[in-house]
Amino acid sequence: MCGAPEGLAALVDALGAKALPAGRRDGAGAAGHQCASNRPSAGRAEETGGAACLRRTRRSKAGTLLKHLIPLRTDHWQEKLPGFAEVDLVSHSGNSARGEFAYSLNLTDVHTGWTETRAILGKGRQAVLDALQEIQAALPFPLRGINSDNGSEFINWHVGSWCAHHQVQFSHSRPYKKDDNAYIEQKNWTHVRKLMGWDRYDTPQAVEAMNDLYRHELRLWLNLFQPSAKLMEKVRVGSKLCCRYDLPRTPLDRLQAEQADEPIESAPLAALVKLRPRLDPFQLSRQIDRKLQGIYALAQTRLIPKLPSNRQQRRVTF
Repeated sequence: MCGAPEGLAALVDALGAKALPAGRRDGAGAAGHQCASNRPSAGRAEETGGAACLRRTRRSKAGTLLKHLIPLRTDHWQEKLPGFAEVDLVSHSGNSARGEFAYSLNLTDVHTGWTETRAILGKGRQAVLDALQEIQAALPFPLRGINSDNGSEFINWHVGSWCAHHQVQFSHSRPYKKDDNAYIEQKNWTHVRKLMGWDRYDTPQAVEAMNDLYRHELRLWLNLFQPSAKLMEKVRVGSKLCCRYDLPRTPLDRLQAEQADEPIESAPLAALVKLRPRLDPFQLSRQIDRKLQGIYALAQTRLIPKLPSNRQQRRVTF
C-alpha cells in the first residue's frame, strides 16, 4: 500500500504511452504491435482490413488492465488515522435489473465509522466520480485511501487518475470475497438497505429526494448521534472466541478523541462540534420519517418485490 498514489500515477502514464504509442494510431500501425498469432494472414489482409483489428481491439477491457495496477488488499485496515475508507454501491432496482435505476454510493471510514452516502442515477463512471468528489468535500477529515470491490464503476481510468491526482491510496478487494470489505457491507445494510428497502427508484425526482435526505438529516443523525461499539481484539479462551469492544461512541466523538491526540485542522469538524448541541435528535428522527415516506411514494411500484397484501405502512425507528 505504500506509495500507491505515486505508483498508480506512474503506471497510468506508462500504460497510456504503451497503449497508444506515437505514430501507431491508424489501423496498420495497430496491427504492427500485435503478436504474430493474432495478426491476419497476408491472404486475408485485404479482405479483413481494419474491421478485424477493430474487433480485436474491442475485446480488451480497461478494467482488466487496471486490476494489475491497483493494489489488491486482502487484510483489514490497520490504520489508526481517519481517512482510510471502504466504498461500495447499493442498487435500487427492485426485482428487475433492466433499464436505468438508482444506486446509493456508500463510503465509510474504517477508523471512526463516519459514513457518507450519495444517490446517483445509473452507475456511469462520471456519475460515480462526481459522487466521490462531493463526498470528499463533505468529509470533516482528509480522504487518504479508498478500497472498493472489482466493479467497473470503480475500476476505471476516471477514478484511478482522480485518486492519483489527489494523493488517495486506491486498492480493491478479491472477487467474491465480501469479508474483504466487511465495514462497508455492514453499513450497506444499516445505513441504506434498512431505510430504502428493496423498492425500485429510477427517476431523477427519486434520486434528488434520496440525496436531500442523505446530505442533511440522515447524515447528521448517523454521524453525530448514533453510537457504535468497535471491535478491539479477539481472544480465544479454550474452545470459545471472546470479542472485546471499546465503549460505544459516535463517529464525531471518535474524531474529537483523535483530534485530542493529533489536532486535525478542519473547519467542517469544528462546525459540526458547535452544531450538535443545537440539534434535537427527536426532531431529526421525525424529519427523517417524513422524508422517507416521501421517498417511498416515488418508488416504481410495477418493479418491486412482491409483498403480502396486508402490508402496513413502513416506518423506521431511530
